[in-house]
This record gives sequence, C-alpha cells and structure tokens, in this order.
Amino acid sequence: MKHLIVGAALALACLPMTGAADPVDVPDFGPNLERFTYPWPVQTMTFDIIGQPASMSFMDIAPARPNGRSVVLLHGKNFCGATWESSARALSGAGYRVLVPDQIGFCKSAKLRSTQYSFEMLASYTRRLMESRGITRAMVVGHSMGGMLAMRFAIMYPDSVEKLVLVNPLGLKDRSEEGLPYADVDTLWAGEKKTNYASIKAYQLQNYFHGTWRPAYDRWVWMLAGMYQGAGRDAVALAQAKTSEMIKTQPVAHELYRIKAPTTLLVGMLDKTAFGRAQMPANLRQFLRPIPALAVDAVKAMPNATLVQLDGLGHSPQVEDPARFEKVLLATLAARR
Repeated sequence: MKHLIVGAALALACLPMTGAADPVDVPDFGPNLERFTYPWPVQTMTFDIIGQPASMSFMDIAPARPNGRSVVLLHGKNFCGATWESSARALSGAGYRVLVPDQIGFCKSAKLRSTQYSFEMLASYTRRLMESRGITRAMVVGHSMGGMLAMRFAIMYPDSVEKLVLVNPLGLKDRSEEGLPYADVDTLWAGEKKTNYASIKAYQLQNYFHGTWRPAYDRWVWMLAGMYQGAGRDAVALAQAKTSEMIKTQPVAHELYRIKAPTTLLVGMLDKTAFGRAQMPANLRQFLRPIPALAVDAVKAMPNATLVQLDGLGHSPQVEDPARFEKVLLATLAARR
C-alpha cells in the first residue's frame, strides 16, 4: 500500500466516531509514520521537552534555480508535511526554497506522553528550526490548524514573516463565544481511540470535499487510519486529544489586529468545517459558522489582509485542485504588497 500514500496527519476530535471495525485491511504505518515514505529526504531536529528528547521531522527542499526567497509550509491537524507535496514542487519549481516541518505531536515527529501542547510552543520550535537552517525571514503558508499556528507565529515573530498566507484556517472565531463547551483531555482521548478508516473518510467527505469523493483522496484516509493500527495507537490518540484541547482553549481570534504582515486568506468556499461541531449542544450546532463565513469578517480585523475566494472548492483546495490552487498561491507570493 505504500505507493498509495504520500502524507497527511491525524483526525480532529470532532470526527464522527463509530468504533466499528475497519471495512478494509488498513496497513500499520507506525505512530510516527516509520513505514511511510515522504517525497523528499526527512531530517530531524531534537528538542528537550520536560527532560526528554523529542524529534521534529522536516523536509528542506532546495530549488534548482533559487530566487533567494523561502517558504515555510505549516500543515493542518488532519494533514502532514507530505500533504504539501504538489504545492512544494510548484514552489520549488518557481525558485523558492521550501521548508516543510511536521509539528511535534504529528506525523513523523515525536508524540511524548508528557508534552503539554501550545501554539506558542509549536511556533517557537518552528522558528528555531528556521534559524537552524539559516532562514531568518520567510513567506509562511498555513492550512487549517496550520493557519491558526501561522497567525500565532506572525504575532510572536513579526520580523520573521515576509508574507502570511492562510488556507482555510481554523482560529478565525473563538468557538467558546458560540457556546462550545469544554471537553477535558480524557474525554477527547476516549473519542480519538475510536478513530478508524470509516470515520475518517466520512468526516472528510462531509466537511472537506462537500459530498464528492475522488480516488485521489483515498491516500489521505489510508494515511490517517494507518497511524492508529499498531501498538502506538494510544500515543497517537492522546496527541490528537491534547491538540484538540489546544485549539479550543488557545484562541487567536481576539488578536487578529496584531498580525502586521501582508496577509492573504485563500478560502475554498464550499468548506463546511466548524471546529467542535460534535461537542456542541444540539440546539446550538446550527449557529456554528463554517470557515468561509468567518473569513469575510476576520479579514476586516487584520490590518493588511485580503480575501481570495476559491469558488467550488472546499477545506483542502491544495488537495482538491492542486493546479488551480498552486496558480493562485504563486501569484499571491509574487504580488507586491
């Protein structure tokens, strides 16, 4: 099955959990994707977390004809660095150096039980990785949860961000204001342990791909399900539970005015993602606005932001229509702002 898959990450706590047996023979790729091949060589940088070493995996892609500029691609919660493969090829082909990390807690990176996750922590590790690679300033592109991380990064390290591109980002609204209750890590962990092939595909079909499935999407479902197959299943589920709590309890929406970098929101307008929907009381669920609706208001709160609407596309435009997405992304990065 290795040829089917190039990358992705783990499932959100709001995945529909069935607990039923998988309808297919899902391969065991390992909790850190040990048996999963990325499109470029994977390197690691080690950090100490509460006295234990934790490795952060990344790809550093050098262009054949450098233009002197760098792009950092930040994956979402249900995605991995390798999900950016097509985008990274397009960027490298245009002369950009491309740095693609797997955040701590995701994909090929460490998932220590002791880790207490925060966007500040992930942002600081990302910056330390950049500095270790000799990158002091870059275009930062974040998708989904990676968009939320990109916003926090831009607030913390404004001098490190040349441009900010947010692709269907989470974090544009503090969901607590809409009535989303707190769910503790144990509750989220119990739900994550039920993640399987069927629940992942059902969630993506409904929320990401607006009811239309293509064979090209299957590799991401295999990828996600494959991390839950072996002895490391509980470690994967716990990391996902902790990062779901991170999204809920560490909003960035109240600080959009602090984002000074030129910012572009690239938003697939058919995206139905609304973080926390499954935990929302039934009588309030209908009031949760999805990302496209939130983006219209959020862009007004940012000092230097533009909204680019991608009609006909959903939560993952870089997966759904790579050629169209890459054309828009390259034009966005090249524009003088």
